[in-house]
Amino acid sequence: MDALWCVLPAAGKGVRAGGDRPKQYQPIGGRPMIEHTLERLAAHPLIAGLVVAIAADDRHFASTDTIGGKPLLVTVGGGERSDSVLAGLLALPASVGERDFVLVHDAARPCVRAADIARLVELAGEGEGGLLGAPLRDTLKRADAACHSIATEPREGRWRAFTPQMFRRGPLVRALRLAGEDGIVVSDEAMAMERYGVAPLLVEGSEDNIKVTTPADFALAEFLLGRIG
Repeated sequence: MDALWCVLPAAGKGVRAGGDRPKQYQPIGGRPMIEHTLERLAAHPLIAGLVVAIAADDRHFASTDTIGGKPLLVTVGGGERSDSVLAGLLALPASVGERDFVLVHDAARPCVRAADIARLVELAGEGEGGLLGAPLRDTLKRADAACHSIATEPREGRWRAFTPQMFRRGPLVRALRLAGEDGIVVSDEAMAMERYGVAPLLVEGSEDNIKVTTPADFALAEFLLGRIG
């Protein structure tokens, strides 16, 4: 497969991470997290370029036309992740066709491994797309409103969803628009595609592809980045 573009939704506020700025701009090892994420993606030979969807009032993004020798485009995202992904898809160059695959990756996942991206592209590219993830291995509990465990849920067939997720540009645009028209807030691209009638391929990836969400996650991400290079 030829090199493909990657969209990063980065318009969120990330309030659970605390701090005086959105979490994607908070530092890991002295540099904004989003810089680590963009550089890891740009360094991958299968990625041709990147589009970042930022908030309309964003004052933190360091605007640049290239990163790691790859083109970097910036567009304005929306209030929901799906709005930002759609904006990014629409901002892709005209050379990216309806049937071309596009990656979507969380700005808050700076530790994604190059080998996992390659595996996703290889395996999910044989069909209509897919996503990185990992089978659920912990015992799963269902809680009541007071946080008491009231049932043990089956974990067979349950996966944790990661990014990147990879789908064809045209179908993903239509799936996201359809969800919006139906008043459904989709939590990821795979959910939109499932509603559209596609069964995305789950490709097992490394569990250290963490999503930085809480203050403690920043220290863990810095440790992981030092280990995976």
